[in-house]
Amino acid sequence: MLRIAVPNKGSLSETAIAMLAEAGYATRRDSKQLHLIDAANDVEFFYLRPRDIATYVASGALDVGITGRDLLLDTRMPAREIEALGFGESTFRFAGRPGRFRSLEDLEGVRVATAYPGLVDAVLDERGIAVDIVPLDGAVESAVELGVADAVADVVSTGTTLRQAGLEIFGDVLLESEAVLIASPTEAEGTDRLLRRLRGVMVARRYVMVDYDLPADLLDRAAEIASGIESPTVSPLRDPAWVAVRVMVPRKGVNRVMDDLYALGARAILVTAIDNARL
Repeated sequence: MLRIAVPNKGSLSETAIAMLAEAGYATRRDSKQLHLIDAANDVEFFYLRPRDIATYVASGALDVGITGRDLLLDTRMPAREIEALGFGESTFRFAGRPGRFRSLEDLEGVRVATAYPGLVDAVLDERGIAVDIVPLDGAVESAVELGVADAVADVVSTGTTLRQAGLEIFGDVLLESEAVLIASPTEAEGTDRLLRRLRGVMVARRYVMVDYDLPADLLDRAAEIASGIESPTVSPLRDPAWVAVRVMVPRKGVNRVMDDLYALGARAILVTAIDNARL
């Protein structure tokens, strides 16, 4: 039975659970439930703190898990990232009082507060910058105001929280993070099936199905507008001069595709959502 770690709370939890449900797995009904067996799919779910998931998976206690790339790297544990899951995007940045820092080199010798000491240490060590790391368990934006640190390092989505605390982001983007599927050093049976299902959900979220009728002599030009994953599916209509076309197109920009197809001569253009897919 495949043992899967799922975030029990936080920004990744709700989307991760929804994604697993779309992939056909059972999910908990009570937010306090920490363990669930899905016998029909031969999997066992453990709902854990996102920060702990990489440790459990790396140790082999659990086979796979969903967590943030930032949390995986911060633990410095030998779990493997095997798939980016397309949600929970953020960047890892440094911030300080406006005008105080221009580049990472300006951090030399100062105090840096962070909830990601392992990640900060690795990033700065790689650049040969020595700092005094002040480990905190979240809410690091107050550290400068309270005199605990000179700068902070944190995962940033919009930067609003840091700006409201009177801080200015500086330096390069050090890490682009998102939710990832991680695996233990030894691959477990059933991992491939889980990965295929999650990939199917991601495809379904990114694409829609477009159906339309078109004069047959315009097929080549229509395929330039919407080529599909491999090629459009074409079916004859009662009128031999017309054909019915079905094609997958990216959800983002589908209205432009519809406009272009209509301008070309397509009619009866319909868009439908895709629940799941295997490509």
